[in-house]
Amino acid sequence: MIELIRQPWPWYVAGAIIGLTVPVLLLLGNKHLGISSSLRHLCAACFPANITFFKYDWKREIWNLFFVGGVTLGSFLAVQFLSDPVGLLISEKTVSDLQALNVQVDGNLMPVSIFSFQNLFTLQGLLFFVVGGFMVGFGTRYAGGCTSGHTIMGISNLQWPSVVASCFFMLGGFVMVQVIFPWLMKVL
Repeated sequence: MIELIRQPWPWYVAGAIIGLTVPVLLLLGNKHLGISSSLRHLCAACFPANITFFKYDWKREIWNLFFVGGVTLGSFLAVQFLSDPVGLLISEKTVSDLQALNVQVDGNLMPVSIFSFQNLFTLQGLLFFVVGGFMVGFGTRYAGGCTSGHTIMGISNLQWPSVVASCFFMLGGFVMVQVIFPWLMKVL
């Protein structure tokens, strides 16, 4: 059984399992899948202040914090006990494209030449971590949710704003990967 879990699953199996969370959450109490709202719930619970955005009954949404905790714990357990000892397999074309941009691929999910503690205090780190983090946070708030909430939950509920948001999430990703990221790697 453990060998079955350790193998990569086809997209259509993993996608169906993720997709089935939508009706389960709806049937169990009209709950909506989303990760970004958990930060708001956590702030409302831990830092009660006289801020209108955090003045709501966060206890009604505590299930979301347990959901995010389960995702975090499951991810940790998967990396620690179910990882493939060979490492991450990346296509040769992708490796050569990244190396042309001075990104060293070492078999990890996040290249160390970008995502390292030493890189945090450089101009590249400032742009990728601080500015990029701000843009993701601002975009999530401005769009009224994150990719999981809009793309998995919103589209399955036939919500037009989620279709629009998901299209722009994808468009932003394409522009970042094809235009902005290569330019940044050459400039920095």
